Amino acid sequence: MTKIKRTKKFALVKRMISPKDNRLKKQGEDKKEKEYAKKKKSKLDGRELNVAEKEKSHLFFQYNNSLGPPYHILIDTNFINFSIQNKLDLFKSMMDCLLGKCIPCVTDCVIAELEKLGHRYRLALRITKDPRFERLTCAHKGTYADDCLVQRIKQHRCYIVATCDKDLKRRIRKIPGVPIMNIAAHKYAIERMPDALGPLAKQIINQIIIEAGFLNH
Repeated sequence: MTKIKRTKKFALVKRMISPKDNRLKKQGEDKKEKEYAKKKKSKLDGRELNVAEKEKSHLFFQYNNSLGPPYHILIDTNFINFSIQNKLDLFKSMMDCLLGKCIPCVTDCVIAELEKLGHRYRLALRITKDPRFERLTCAHKGTYADDCLVQRIKQHRCYIVATCDKDLKRRIRKIPGVPIMNIAAHKYAIERMPDALGPLAKQIINQIIIEAGFLNH
């Protein structure tokens, strides 16, 4: 059999994609498209929506109108222990600080933490069993007291939080209208109370300071 002679084509070049082709895109554009498609898919399939937290109706800007005597005070684990170390009576010191009736409240998580801490905190645990303390039941999972207190004050803005924990105080300061009670110079001190109550409270506190100044003179 005779072989068929095939002549090579002159100036044969491989086919190349044009630089303007739609298939050639920048890496950044591809990433953006993928992220957009992923978000769109998650919204359609999982129905995931960003829910904005609603502000409480009793808050006027940062002023909390729901605070007033009797004051409900949420007590943290370390606050009881520091009160014992400074030899402060919880009920008397709170009334001296706020000049009104105070109801100390302890959650199940705080009592659970005191029980876990063992023999060293037996006196603090005994104080929480006082019938004047209001016991608050927790419906959430876990027994971490800081998360429990933050969650409760977000739901109900009618509490003052008593704590000496720096991290917890930093978290509470981000929530408007929630005062913080701590221990300073061997007595209880209140933080953000005028802002929590409003302009009327500022006037009352300024008047008390002026009267106290005149009495001293």
